[in-house]
Amino acid sequence: MRRRIKQTQSLEARLAEEAKELRATAATLPPGPTRDAVLRKARQDETAAHVTEWLNLRGLKPPT
Repeated sequence: MRRRIKQTQSLEARLAEEAKELRATAATLPPGPTRDAVLRKARQDETAAHVTEWLNLRGLKPPT
């Protein structure tokens, strides 16, 4: 049986919060592959938030 969790924040808000935390973490890391990976994940979260917001817009028309 799956556990059901009721989310209190929207997906966009959760992704934006995670991206902000990841950027703060990256600011404390020295330049290198670990920092690059953290920044990449932050950018992915921001992009996912924008795409999700775009998909939820009313009046959205499919690309032609």
